[in-house]
Amino acid sequence: MSALRRKLGDEYQVVSTSASGGGLPPPRSAPRGKRQRFVDKNGRCNVQHGNLGGETSRYLSDLFTTLVDLKWRWNLFIFILTYTVAWLFMASMWWVIAYMRGDLNKAHDDSYTPCVANVYNFPSAFLFFIETEATIGYGYRYITDKCPEGIILFLFQSILGSIVDAFLIGCMFIKMSQPKKRAETLMFSEHAAISMRDGKLTLMFRVGNLRNSHMVSAQIRCKLLKSRQTPEGEFLPLDQLELDVGFSTGADQLFLVSPLTICHVIDSKSPFYDLSQRSMHTEQFEIVVILEGIVETTAGRGYEFKSCMPGVVAWSMMPVEASQEGVCRGSVWGMPSPAARRQQPSSPGN
Repeated sequence: MSALRRKLGDEYQVVSTSASGGGLPPPRSAPRGKRQRFVDKNGRCNVQHGNLGGETSRYLSDLFTTLVDLKWRWNLFIFILTYTVAWLFMASMWWVIAYMRGDLNKAHDDSYTPCVANVYNFPSAFLFFIETEATIGYGYRYITDKCPEGIILFLFQSILGSIVDAFLIGCMFIKMSQPKKRAETLMFSEHAAISMRDGKLTLMFRVGNLRNSHMVSAQIRCKLLKSRQTPEGEFLPLDQLELDVGFSTGADQLFLVSPLTICHVIDSKSPFYDLSQRSMHTEQFEIVVILEGIVETTAGRGYEFKSCMPGVVAWSMMPVEASQEGVCRGSVWGMPSPAARRQQPSSPGN
């Protein structure tokens, strides 16, 4: 871990790790402790930026987006806290006006015209503010025309309430309308397989949609994250290489009415061209799959990320197979067939 951090430098630090999952254990020659994920299986990035300077002010300068990105518990806390503080502040202002004018002592004098009728103490001032802010208007407490400072405060209250409502309610609405949960019903295979298909060595995995509603204009992309050093001696800790999954032929445009097999041909242009089964399991790299499309029900654009490590790539001499029952239930989702497993070469070190 310390060696990896020395390589990455101060600008990137891995803040959490997870072992390679799945039913196929990693080879003995590649200990799990050395496998570091930059992207979790749920799509969360494990990279923390440091030494930027003024990071807090940058987040506060875009406060609306910062609030939308917060977790739900913090959004609800800020929502309740903001309204509570605003209500108490405005109720205090009405109570101060009534106190300075002497309305609290003359509240039961019928010959006296107060600023706000039937305001005797702070609770009654708070109830008056709630009635006006929520446009309830019971008619028992009301402002009179003998109080110019109260009219000015009433205008300020209306403007402030509109701003708070627009900011907080808009933030909550955008957060609720985000299609992040739509990705929970997009299933990826737990394992990938390298085998022959159409006479070519191919890296394959499966993806499917569990809902009846479609992902319109669904497109899939694959990125290979791997550290490398340039001929000039520069070390690139998070170099990104594109894995061709049918961009030139249009195969990356998906119609997810049934589970599909995504293929990457390992040819001379592929980053895996010079890797064998032994070297692939000893290499340090990560494959990030990005599936994006328009959610049919909300018309919002949704994304799903999937990360896999070398330990979940199964080498096979036969194509990936799955029965119809397995496709529906996901019990053999993306796993090689039993015949392929029997023919799979043994892992190095076994």
